[in-house]
Amino acid sequence: MLLGRVIGTVVPAMLVAELSATPLLWVQPLSRDGKDEGNPLVCADGTRMAGPGQIIYWVASREAALALDPWFVPVDDAIVGLVDDVQLYTSKDLGQ
Repeated sequence: MLLGRVIGTVVPAMLVAELSATPLLWVQPLSRDGKDEGNPLVCADGTRMAGPGQIIYWVASREAALALDPWFVPVDDAIVGLVDDVQLYTSKDLGQ
């Protein structure tokens, strides 16, 4: 799973029937420490609850196609959860 931040919504001109009730969101991928990483992308919102500014976790490829209901729809990326908090630990914090 990957971290991202919702930066907007997408209104498509056309959709396949299986995605007609699934919101599409513009997502900025984030690194482990919460910094922007790479180019923004469009994710199908499997949670149907994410909104602008929300930190989310998402999956890509086959996992994205299987994460939505109905499953195996034609998507490349899908939001599968909302993030409440992120805490980073170093090996020193873990006593290693």
